[in-house]
Amino acid sequence: MAQEQELDDQVALTAEKIRAGKTSLGIEFGSTRIKAVLIDDTYHTIAAGDYGWASHLENGLWSYTQEEIWKGLQTAYAAMAQNVEAAYGEKLARVGHIGFSAMMHGYLAFDKNGELLVPFRTWQNTNTSEAHEKLSELFQYNIPERWSIAHLYQAVLNKEEHIGKVAYFTTLAGYVHWKLTGKKVLGVGDASGMFPIDPTTHAYETEFIEKFSALPEVAEQPWNLSDLLPEPLVAGTPAGTLTAEGAKLLDPTGTLQPGIVLAPPEGDAGTGMVATNSVRVRTGNVSAGTSIFAMVVLEHKLKALHPEVDLVTTPAGDLAGMSHANNFTSDLNAWVGLFGQFAAALGTPVDTGNLYGTLFRAAIADDVDANCGGLINYPFRSGEFLAGLPEGRPLFVRGPEARMSLGNFMRAQLFSAFSPVKIGMDVMTKNEGVAVDSLVGHGGIFTTPKVAQKILAAAFNTPIKVMSTAGCKEECVVTPAEGGAWGMAVLADYLWHADQPLDEFLDARVFADAASTTENPDESDVAGFEEFFDRFRKGLAIEHTAIANIPLETK
Repeated sequence: MAQEQELDDQVALTAEKIRAGKTSLGIEFGSTRIKAVLIDDTYHTIAAGDYGWASHLENGLWSYTQEEIWKGLQTAYAAMAQNVEAAYGEKLARVGHIGFSAMMHGYLAFDKNGELLVPFRTWQNTNTSEAHEKLSELFQYNIPERWSIAHLYQAVLNKEEHIGKVAYFTTLAGYVHWKLTGKKVLGVGDASGMFPIDPTTHAYETEFIEKFSALPEVAEQPWNLSDLLPEPLVAGTPAGTLTAEGAKLLDPTGTLQPGIVLAPPEGDAGTGMVATNSVRVRTGNVSAGTSIFAMVVLEHKLKALHPEVDLVTTPAGDLAGMSHANNFTSDLNAWVGLFGQFAAALGTPVDTGNLYGTLFRAAIADDVDANCGGLINYPFRSGEFLAGLPEGRPLFVRGPEARMSLGNFMRAQLFSAFSPVKIGMDVMTKNEGVAVDSLVGHGGIFTTPKVAQKILAAAFNTPIKVMSTAGCKEECVVTPAEGGAWGMAVLADYLWHADQPLDEFLDARVFADAASTTENPDESDVAGFEEFFDRFRKGLAIEHTAIANIPLETK
C-alpha cells in the first residue's frame, strides 16, 4: 500500500512539473530513428516517442524527403505527448525549453524564398572528394567529404544549375529549428561541421572565409559565404522562441502553445558528448550506431593536417578531434538477421535481444582465437573515406586454412566494425600524442554486457566506460537515439543554468549519481586486434576490386 502511495505521489509531482513547465524536450533526427524525449528538472525521462525512417538513394545521392522530415517529427512528438497524457493525465500545452539535434553535416540549400533547391544531401554522400582535397589544401585544415562547405563547393565545381540561387544553407537540425523559430542559427558544435570554427572566438574562421571567397569560381557567384551560413551559438544561449506557425508544425493538434524558448540546435556529436559527460578536455566518447565516431576534447590544436581527423567543437565551443566512419552496424545487423532467419527456419525463432546477446557472447568465448583465426570482414555498405573507398561492398573473406567457427566469425564482425574508426583514433593518440583520461562508449551495441566494451578497449588499447543516464535503470546503456535526444533535452535545460560552465553543470547536476562500468584492455585482446587490423588494412585492395566489378544496385 505504501509503495502504491509513493508511486501515486510521484505521478502527481511529475504532473505538476508538466503543468508548471519544469520540463525540457529534446528531439533528435538520427539516421534510422527520430526520437523525442521529455525530461523533468532532475533529468529523469518523463515520456518518449519515436519514428523509424531510412535514407534512400535519389539520383545517386543519399537523401530523406522534406515530407518525411515533418511527418517523422510530428509522429515522434505526438507519441511522446500521448505518453504524457496516458501516464500523467496531462495534455502537453507547455514545455520549459526545447532543443533539436540531428545528424551533422550534409547540405540543405535554399533560395531567397526559402524553397529547397535540391534534395537534402546527407552526411553519407562521398561525391565531394574533389572539394575535400582542394579545400583541405587551401586551408591546411581537414575539410571532410561530409562537411556542408564541401557539398557547397562541390556544387560550385560541378557548375550545378542551382548554385547561383543559394541564399542560405544549413544542416538538418538547423533547418528544423529555422522553420519553428524563424532563426537562422546553429549550435557551435553543429556549425563546426559546416565550416571551421575558431575555438577562441566561437565564430567561423575569418581567414578561411576570405580564402574561400577569393577562389575564382567562388568569386564569380552572386553571393558571399558569410551571408549563407547560420550564426553559431554556444550552449546556454537562447536561440529564439517557438512561433505560432512553428507550434502548429510541431503539434498539428494545436495543443502546444507558442512562445517556448529554444536552445541552439546541435549535431549528434554534441548531444553524444553531453549524454556521456564528455565535454571536458581530455575526455572522449565513442558513439556507435549506423555510423561510428570517436571524439576526444583536445588540449590544443593538432600539429599537422590529418585527413583522418575532423576538428569540430563541443557545444561549449572547445576544440575536439573526431574520427568518423560512415559504416558500423549495417553489415553486422544483416548477418545477425541471417542467423535469425536460420533459427526461424528450424522452427525455433529467437527474439532480437537473445539473438544478439548469444551471437555477441560467442565473440569473447574461451575457444575463440584472439586474432579471429584468420577471418576478415569488410563492413562497407557505403563509401568510407578513412579506408579510401568511394563506394561500399560488404565482404567476408578468409584463407583456406583460416579457422571458421561461430566465435571467430562474430569476433571478426565486431573487430571489423570498429576497425575503420580506429584509423583516425590511432592518428590522434599515436601520431599526435593526444591524451585521453576517459573514453565512454554509447550505442545499442553496448547493450549486451561486456562484449563490445571489451573489444573496443582492445581496439583503442584504453579503458572503456559505459554509463547510464538519468532516467535509466542501472543496467541501461546510452544509445544514439535515446542518448542523443536526452542529451539535447539536457542542453535545453542548461538554458536555466548557463551561469555555470557546461562541464561543471554536467558534473554537479546531471551526472553526480550516474552508474557506470569500466572494461580495461586485455593484453591478449589488444595483440589479437592489432594482428587482425594489420590484415584488414592490407586486404583493402579486395574492396577496390569489388567496387570495380560488382555493380551498385539501386531499388
